[in-house]
This record gives sequence, structure tokens and C-alpha cells, in this order.
Amino acid sequence: MSGIDVAAAQARIRSCVHCGFCTATCPTYVVTGDELDSPRGRIWLMKDMLAASDRPPSPRAVHHIDRCLSCLACTTTCPSGVDYMHLVDAARAHIETTYRRPWPQRLLRAALPWLLTRRRLFRLALQLGRLARPLAGLLPPQLAAMLGQVPARLPAAGRAERRQPLAVAQPLGRVILHLGCVQPVLRPAIDDAALRLLARHGFEVVITRQSSCCGALDHHLGREAAARAHAAANIAAWDAAGDVEAIIITASGCGTVIKDYAALFGDDPAMAARARAVAAKAMDISEFLARLPPLPSVLAPGRAVAWHSACSLQHGQQVKVAPPALLAAAGFDVRQPAEAHICCGSAGSYAILQPEMSATLKARKQVALAATGARLVASSNIGCIGHLASSELHIVHMVELLDWASGGPPPAGMAAQTG
Repeated sequence: MSGIDVAAAQARIRSCVHCGFCTATCPTYVVTGDELDSPRGRIWLMKDMLAASDRPPSPRAVHHIDRCLSCLACTTTCPSGVDYMHLVDAARAHIETTYRRPWPQRLLRAALPWLLTRRRLFRLALQLGRLARPLAGLLPPQLAAMLGQVPARLPAAGRAERRQPLAVAQPLGRVILHLGCVQPVLRPAIDDAALRLLARHGFEVVITRQSSCCGALDHHLGREAAARAHAAANIAAWDAAGDVEAIIITASGCGTVIKDYAALFGDDPAMAARARAVAAKAMDISEFLARLPPLPSVLAPGRAVAWHSACSLQHGQQVKVAPPALLAAAGFDVRQPAEAHICCGSAGSYAILQPEMSATLKARKQVALAATGARLVASSNIGCIGHLASSELHIVHMVELLDWASGGPPPAGMAAQTG
């Protein structure tokens, strides 16, 4: 594969013993039963790509690698420790640089990260999308899926730009809160809740206006140069912020990529070292809060909440215990759905690029969550929250619930009940 460490890729491929354990947890294989829609099958395709790295991959290989959600459930399951994440990342970068897609696909794949990583443009696109929603049935599936992702209502503009950390009289420490690009537009209440929670715990919070998108959207499309540019901007902004205990992330999809920044700079040792220093401080907010004494709850205990563990958190970062434990400590009756390890089908831009598979996985996950008997669902990733919401399921970020339980306002759409 062009532009990658061939020896490293070969070693990763050889570590796969084709045992098949991954097939039981791979969402696309569970749905299709097609061996090439499993991690094991995709590794076979990658092996062929590596052997013919001077030529573009076959359309069949591109089709099946495109259908991978990068949920990384296979890495949790794999007994051989195959580094599938970096294998599929390298395969996507190779496809991006050698394979010529039809022009509508090239346009869409370039437009998505361009729009989604620029807050003002993203907001404008959402406003235009709301006007175009009645035309969804007349559009190709991917464009219809884009309109399907447009929320019925948008929060007021400019909140992320105007947001200021809360003052703390005698701070116990200092942390950075990464705002990201999509979440401040779709649901700024998440970071508002995080700011209140961190202030209650006694932490001074720094918001770096110079930081940008984490790079995940470009990275998962194989656009490595763009992903590195985003990462470099963030590293520079966080270095300039001075000494902090942690870089707090409230979107777990961002966290998985930020913790792996060093891999983006494999050919640049100086940047890789700076990236490793950043990654060492990057923490999902649940990881950070789990280290602190719990805050007393003002809510009556026993409210049922289903915990939807985003793949980027449970598989990408291997953070599994802290979120439900924090919710339980705050008095919630936490319920785990069946097939909790199976992806919901959001996966960043996947819901737009692979609408049929995404819709199938979404429906499967909604049924599993509803079967818990809880209409309230907590998650850790903005993509999952927007993707799974329905009239039957009220989905919020876990920090919104923790903030509410410790004296903050109820999440939007919920009546306050204290006790």
C-alpha cells in the first residue's frame, strides 16, 4: 500500500490467525453473513492490496473496506491482538490515494469533512437541509441520508464561540476542555454541563479557541494530510495553553483519534513525540470524573436509564466501567441492553456514506435499548445521540445526567424531579 509502513502492515496481517472470533462481534458480518464483511475477510483483501501496492485496489476490495464501521469490536474480541485499527486506516489511506471513485462519490467524500469541521458552514448547511427535507424521497440514498441527519431544531448560534469557563475560587487543578466541531453546533448543552460539573469538582477549565476538529472525519475517509493538519493545530493550541492535568473530551469519537495522534505522525519523530505527550493527557470525561469523589445527588434515586456504550469508548478506548458506575453512583438505575458490543451504525460519516447498513444497525440497536424498559438513554458520543434518538427513546449525554443529578438543569425535554 502506498505511503505506509509496509513492514508494519505485513506484521499486523501475519498476526491474524484467521480464528474467526471476530465474526461474532463484527456488525457488518452479523448482518450480511458475508466473509468479506468480517475483519478476517477484510484482512485477506488488505493482504492482496499490499501484494499489489503499485496498482489501485479492486472495486470489490473498496466496497467491503468501505463497509467497515471502524467500530473496533474485533479488537476487543481478537485473542491474537491483531492491530486492526491501524490496518484499516492504512487501507483507507491507500484507497484514497490510488483508487478513482465515481465523481459524485469524490465530491461527497470531500464535502463532508469540509462542511462538518467548520461550525458556521455546518450550521448553514443544516439550516438549508431543513428546507430541503421534503425533497428527501426524490434524492439518491446518500443525499437522502444526509437530510435524515438534520435535526428538527437547532440551538442558538454562537454559543460555542461565546462560552466562557466558570470561575473557581480555589481550583484543585487545571484542565482543557476540547469542544470539537460538530457537537457545539448540534448540542452545546453537553459542554455546558461538562463545564458546570468540572467547576463543581473544583477544576479550572481552559477552552482553547485555536484548536479545531480532532481530525477523525478526514482520518476515517483516508484523508491523512487533512487529519494531520487538524491534529497539528490542536497539539500547538494545547501546548500553548501551558501545564494542565488532562485534556477532557466529551465526544468519544474524538477521544479515540486524539489518543492515537502519534500514529498520524509516524514519519515525523518530533511531531510524534509531541503527539504522544498530548495523548497521555487526553481523557474521556468519564475517565476523569471516575478519579474524583462523587458529588451528592439531588435527584430521587431509581430513575431507569439505559446505557449505550459508544464503540469509540468501549472498543476504541477500552473505557467500559466508569460511565455506568458514575451514573449508578448518582442514583440512576442503569440498564445494559442486549448486544451492547454491536455498533449502532452512526460511526461518523458512515450513516451518510453507507445508509442501508447504518439504518439496519440503527433499528437493531433501538430495539435492544427499548427492550430494557428505559425510555431514557445515556451515551458518550454526539454521533450516537443524534443517530438513535426517536419518539420512543430520549437520548442524552451522560454528563447531562451527572450535571442534573448534582444540581444542574434537567436535560432538554425532561422535567425536573428532585428529592
